[in-house]
Amino acid sequence: MQDRGLAAYIAELLGTLLLTFFVCSVVILFVSTGQNAQFGSDFAVIGLVHAFVLFGLIMMFGIVSGGHFNPAVTIAVAALRRIDPIDAVVYVLAQLSGGVLGALLAKGFLLDEGRATDYGAVSPSGLIGGNSQAAMLEAIGTFVLVLVILAAVFSLKSPKDWAPLAIGTTLGFAVMVIGPLTGAALNPARWFGPALVANQFSDVWPYLVGPIVGALLAAAVFRFVIEAGGPAPTEPPERTTADVASRTAARRAT
Repeated sequence: MQDRGLAAYIAELLGTLLLTFFVCSVVILFVSTGQNAQFGSDFAVIGLVHAFVLFGLIMMFGIVSGGHFNPAVTIAVAALRRIDPIDAVVYVLAQLSGGVLGALLAKGFLLDEGRATDYGAVSPSGLIGGNSQAAMLEAIGTFVLVLVILAAVFSLKSPKDWAPLAIGTTLGFAVMVIGPLTGAALNPARWFGPALVANQFSDVWPYLVGPIVGALLAAAVFRFVIEAGGPAPTEPPERTTADVASRTAARRAT
């Protein structure tokens, strides 16, 4: 279990702020439904923005805080006892605050609020049956995202260099598929920020219960399936400085 500090808390707040800002901005641009909207829905673009921004944020802040930026991720990590419970609580508070600040920043740049769809707030689509289906879809998307995060970051068998790309692209393809159905928050902080700014709380529980259930299921699968089974790699995925130095010396000797 690793203790965190003030730098990690600030990193989680800034990371969630930037994630929410860019996500809400692209949703406002491409899913606008106001009278003056001039853009059509394009969840391929929205999914790619999710992928790129999460990839970048993990590269920026991952070494400081672990790059959660999502209360569902923090809950899963806490369930596996990889973070102190007090730190987990502070993480979640920082993430929720970052979500609100990111949504406010997106709103602050708008001159024509008629273009905005609740400032990026999400809600279930008419393509699905209602809140129960929305909760299940949010749980499935969060399950896949969190399981990739846990496997990429905490498994001794995974190649760590690929973690940011694997995590970002997983979020991206999940948004491309689930976005037209629920908005694909897959993150209580990303849901909460624009919902508070837009005062859009008509559909609350799918975006809280779904991600939390999905995250806990991912933690269980990681603990009892991924950690428990599978052959060890032929070469350790993590290369230490000593490993690199010893290999370089061996090459020179030959």
